[in-house]
Amino acid sequence: MKKLIAILALVAVPPAFAVDAPAQSPAPKTATHRYLIERTFPAGALKGLDAATKKKVNANNASVGVRWVQSYANADETKTFCVYEGPSEAAVRKAAELNKLPVDSIMEVPVTLSPK
Repeated sequence: MKKLIAILALVAVPPAFAVDAPAQSPAPKTATHRYLIERTFPAGALKGLDAATKKKVNANNASVGVRWVQSYANADETKTFCVYEGPSEAAVRKAAELNKLPVDSIMEVPVTLSPK
């Protein structure tokens, strides 16, 4: 029994005196940028934008770290102006490619202006 206690003491005591390992820092967070995407669609193309389609678009976007914030369309729904957040323009373009969406232009819009 004395040998067992001596062995346990040797095993348990050294960690108490060991130098603490450096704390693992969380993975660095990728900066999120905001983009305005202009798209042109054939007449009637936006009529098929149902909940299932939106879910698929959002899943594809998430796979490359992109988030669809909001979209605006002209009256005949042939042009959209979409606000997206993502780590880079390349990621936003990749999301559009995955979703088979056209891209006329992408502009980073880091500044928010408000009427208030």
